[in-house]
Amino acid sequence: MKFSEQRSSMLHGVLLITLFSCAAFYIGGMNWVKALSLSPMVVGIILGMLYANSLRNNLPETWVPGIAFCSKRILRFGIILYGFKLTFQDVMAVGLPAIVIDAIVVVTTICLGVFIGNLLKMDRSIALLTSCGSAICGAAAVLGVDGAIRPKPYKTAVAVATVVIFGTLSMFLYPILYRAGVFDLPVDQMGIFTGATVHEVAHVVGAGNAMGAEVSNSAIIVKMIRVMMLVPVLLVIAFFVARNMAEREGNGEVRTEKSKINIPWFAILFLVVIGFNSLNLLPESTVAFINDFDTFLLTMAMTALGAETSIDKFRKAGFKPFLLAVFLYSWLVVGGYWLVKYLTPIL
Repeated sequence: MKFSEQRSSMLHGVLLITLFSCAAFYIGGMNWVKALSLSPMVVGIILGMLYANSLRNNLPETWVPGIAFCSKRILRFGIILYGFKLTFQDVMAVGLPAIVIDAIVVVTTICLGVFIGNLLKMDRSIALLTSCGSAICGAAAVLGVDGAIRPKPYKTAVAVATVVIFGTLSMFLYPILYRAGVFDLPVDQMGIFTGATVHEVAHVVGAGNAMGAEVSNSAIIVKMIRVMMLVPVLLVIAFFVARNMAEREGNGEVRTEKSKINIPWFAILFLVVIGFNSLNLLPESTVAFINDFDTFLLTMAMTALGAETSIDKFRKAGFKPFLLAVFLYSWLVVGGYWLVKYLTPIL
């Protein structure tokens, strides 16, 4: 096939994902979808999975590279631009207790997830993706780790499904337990607890708003600090985990040659963008446009991942990823509550 024909075929795949993403944005703008705090990214992966399990077999194979381009290249560019949602001023605004709690939650959740994954004899990639998604920022973290370890698309989709389910549960559960007095925390501590333990940014916003503006404001800032921790996590994964996975997971065979460690440069650029955004050099309207464009790019990436995920691949992954997610969710709720209640006063 000539280069021009290859490029044209790839563009067909990209255009297909773009159209699905436009539909995801339209659906995501509906009032009942907004009420559930389901972002266009989540809608996108659902549409992609519906397509994968219906019309996917009718897709010309020459279009597949375009879908892969969306799930890899566009994904990394979207993660870089995600930095425009954050500033280093946010870190300074909440103080030391929130930063320490965030760091403890992120480290312990990932370590616990990997440990339990080994006990369950799970696929290493799915265990790591699920752990990072639970620990940091839900689907965005799963996509970031995907860019670092490059697993098969269905593994990423399985991990995204788990964090979306439990993030949505938290959005409804936290306000109910807070109003009932089960979460017996002052307003400032409840904000830290919500931001440090709820999976998705959208779910933090939804849960926080249901508990009041004071809880919501601090919860969102604490959540954004967790998002920033994606960078050091990706660097650790690149240097210590990715090589091990490359040796163990290659068509079922152990690779004997020395694996090349892939430094996730998109994570470094993500941090650079945060630093640039902290300088407040761009008008708010421009930053808002970039954030909307970035959401569309990440929606394309999620849709492409969904388009590569069939029910058979979920069956292949089995029940273990969801069992792992249950363990991690229990830790986030119980362990996170204990950390905030007893450690925050000391700090």
